[in-house]
Amino acid sequence: MEITAAIIQQLRGKTGLGIMKCKEALKISNGDIEGAIDYLRKKGLADASKKAHRATSEGRIGYYIHHSGKLGVMVEIQCETDFVAKTEDFDELTRDVAMHIASMNPTYVSREEVPDTVLEREKEIYRGQVLEMGNKPANIVDKIVDGKLNKFYSQVCLLEQVFVKDDSMTIQDYLKSKIAKLGENLVIRRFTRLALGEE
Repeated sequence: MEITAAIIQQLRGKTGLGIMKCKEALKISNGDIEGAIDYLRKKGLADASKKAHRATSEGRIGYYIHHSGKLGVMVEIQCETDFVAKTEDFDELTRDVAMHIASMNPTYVSREEVPDTVLEREKEIYRGQVLEMGNKPANIVDKIVDGKLNKFYSQVCLLEQVFVKDDSMTIQDYLKSKIAKLGENLVIRRFTRLALGEE
């Protein structure tokens, strides 16, 4: 199938990517736009993993203030260059992440930040719950506890929460999609959420 300028423009409109990347994806998918989008998403996630080690010394502080004025969030997101920090896509990322934090109230950025004391307490509680269910082999108990821990992480860790604006992805997936689009490593460094009257 011939890859026309019109179909390339159509894919660019849906992905925001450059002409050459869109043309390559359309060639691989034989002109199928949905197939090209799938290819670009897979490639973008692979590319994002390769960029994860690169230093991030630029970035911005994003914020969200609820219309009531009683809830606010500030989030620091880092990137590699000042150029990317000033783009509309980076702005959108900081706004979306700040709004998500306001809505979902995570406690930590990632599972690596969860203190050992918190983790041990959760494991102890889950193990107690499983043992209350009756006599189960040790390996089954461990598997159930691991499953409950993963659920815990998905509730308290920002990167593992389901994105409020798109429940088909986590915040980590959304971040990776922006890494693929912007071509730089991006890191959510820290956040603060303030709600009036909360301790």
